[in-house]
Amino acid sequence: MASGFDQPSALFAHTGVVLTESPVRDFETIIRSHTPLVAVETNEEPQIVQLVRQIGKRLQIKTYRWTVTEGLRAFDPCDQPHESIVKSLELLKYIRTKAYNCLFVLLDFHPYLDDPVHVRHLKDIALEYSQHYSTVILVGCTLAVPVELQPYTARFRLPLPSLDELRQIVHEVAAEWGAAHGNRSVETTNKALELLVRNLAGLTATDARRLAFKAINDDGVISESDMPGVMAAKFELLGADSPLTFEYETARFAEIGGMRRLRTWLEVRRNFFLEGAPPGLEPPRGILLLGVQGCGKSLAAKAAAGVFGVPLLRLDFGVLYNKYYGETERNMRKALETAEVMAPCVLWLDEIEKGVALQDDDDGLSRRVLGTFLTWLAERRKPVFVVATANDIVRLPPELVRKGRFDEIFFVDLPDHETRRDIWAIHLRKRSLDPGQFDLDALAGATDGFSGSEIEQAIVSAMYSAHAKGRTVTQTDLLEEVAQTRPLSVVMAEKIAEVRAWAKDRTVSCD
Repeated sequence: MASGFDQPSALFAHTGVVLTESPVRDFETIIRSHTPLVAVETNEEPQIVQLVRQIGKRLQIKTYRWTVTEGLRAFDPCDQPHESIVKSLELLKYIRTKAYNCLFVLLDFHPYLDDPVHVRHLKDIALEYSQHYSTVILVGCTLAVPVELQPYTARFRLPLPSLDELRQIVHEVAAEWGAAHGNRSVETTNKALELLVRNLAGLTATDARRLAFKAINDDGVISESDMPGVMAAKFELLGADSPLTFEYETARFAEIGGMRRLRTWLEVRRNFFLEGAPPGLEPPRGILLLGVQGCGKSLAAKAAAGVFGVPLLRLDFGVLYNKYYGETERNMRKALETAEVMAPCVLWLDEIEKGVALQDDDDGLSRRVLGTFLTWLAERRKPVFVVATANDIVRLPPELVRKGRFDEIFFVDLPDHETRRDIWAIHLRKRSLDPGQFDLDALAGATDGFSGSEIEQAIVSAMYSAHAKGRTVTQTDLLEEVAQTRPLSVVMAEKIAEVRAWAKDRTVSCD
């Protein structure tokens, strides 16, 4: 293992604040353009406060901050008002009538934006800007600017740290850890260090420091084995109130019977997805998995993440619509943005027909969701590999399944004899039963028309019956359970025939 880090750059303060020339210049441009109100939605309060203070010094204008707990405070004690200004309405009246050419940072002011009196005062400040030339900067974790104020408000977003800045953050955290542990050096390799830096991309400086510390703190080592935990923690930071879930366990194709063609297809494209495609080719974008219920589409989505060796994010459209009714489009966009920040990753759209099937009774919501997704699918720039699964092919809109939307459309059919034999062996082995003690060919022959999940359930039911009798499961138990089962291919024979007919000339078989 290589060990030791260079000393961190002076660009970074010990508070975790990162300021480069770019945000200072951009924010200064807003102030110089005589914008009366600026909205900054951020969790990086120390950074924005330092930014405003720095601009105040550069422009040589008085700069203040206000909080509900401390009231109005000048950054330079010489500028402190003689009167005590704590209440929010007193503050706004002061800005409007007594301040001249100042910057005011109002921290956590968002609760007052729901009050029409406060909104009117802010509007008056904006309309009378030429009389006082003071700018009000509203800072909060969430800022819904009222429509009355939007014409007078500029929005500013702090840029996220670049890879070089993240690398320096890791160096600083390593130096701090070493100083606290008898000047020990943090051990790592170049590969592990670069993996950590890439996995921190998309986070704020504060969050990046927190996760870098998490990776280092336990043993003073940055290793590749730390990365799954870092990515899971990253998702926890990004995925709050999100319809996405982080799938901690992916799968291997060895755990799935069949799907040989799909497995080969993914393995051929693995390096091109992770490292970029050669000239003239685009990186792999995604696949659509159609087919019969219970035949392994979900496992295939997990196995795709396993082949690529990247995190798996699952978007459940049922949750998206039910939990976020009225905010579905906004949260769809947030989910797609989160996936890009988590890149490289696999985004699994589970039962996609639930989210994009066009309906007449939803005021066009499903069509707007579909439009949002298709636009993102065509324009995304980050390595997010999409695996969409669907059971009800008839409900899928034509624009989703047209050629070129996905790299390939695969059809997952009921397993053939050889695949059923493999499935029996896989699920027996999963339950600590030796497949060699069973006649797998007989079991495969008895389950013609069964899906993989139906075979698994037959094993589970037979084991319950055998254990209730105080013995281990036998071939006879399994065959008896199979005989009592009416598979989906019988119960919904017409529907499955319809699905197969549709897929015949439109899809590629997974096997």
